[in-house]
Amino acid sequence: MKRICAAAAEHQINVALGFSERDGESVYIAQALISETGEIKMVRRKLKPTHMERTILGDASGDCLAKVVDLPEVGRVGSLSCWEHIQPLLKYYTFSQGEQIHVAAWPPLDSFIHGSPGFYSMSVEGCRNQAQSYAIESQAFVLHATCVITEAGIELMKTKGAPIMGASIVGSSAVIGPDGRILSAPETPNEQLIIADLDLNLVTKTKTFADAAGHYSRPDLMWLGVDDKKKSVVRA
Repeated sequence: MKRICAAAAEHQINVALGFSERDGESVYIAQALISETGEIKMVRRKLKPTHMERTILGDASGDCLAKVVDLPEVGRVGSLSCWEHIQPLLKYYTFSQGEQIHVAAWPPLDSFIHGSPGFYSMSVEGCRNQAQSYAIESQAFVLHATCVITEAGIELMKTKGAPIMGASIVGSSAVIGPDGRILSAPETPNEQLIIADLDLNLVTKTKTFADAAGHYSRPDLMWLGVDDKKKSVVRA
């Protein structure tokens, strides 16, 4: 992490990083936002690991909820991991924090069209649909970032031929506008950089139609309760 922070400062770039966070003898799915000065602005953990992830990865606590932060010269940036994008209450709480840019982090995804053995909701197409829906619901830009997996990675994990992560996958990352449209160039079969210009005025423009946590809400009828305190195994 120190090396990544140093690289961010050296090149004056902001970094959104997904990583495995070790705390004592427990491990968590985590995300960090690092500023162009190399400062860690935010670290959060995935609230509930999905399916097989729960065999080795722990749950987050309430302190990982309020995690939309200001990045200077960028905007208000938040992030969620994988199937947190189908958690309506978690998404709504993230919307309510004034998110302008959202980092949607995903594992390697295979194409359902090309014969993925899993559910459609776990495929390239299904997860991109989730990311586009998030953009439309939040009126935020979405940086839809998917991992790649190589033959070397498959050999290391011993997953050759497995239904999930059993074949090399190049990823399907994209930049999505606050109205749900894809802004980046079409993907290629090779690992590549995804580049797009973001005009935050578009966030304001789309929110004039529907601001789910603002003028397009009915808090007199429906509201969300949140406990954002960290829970310890030992309490005084």
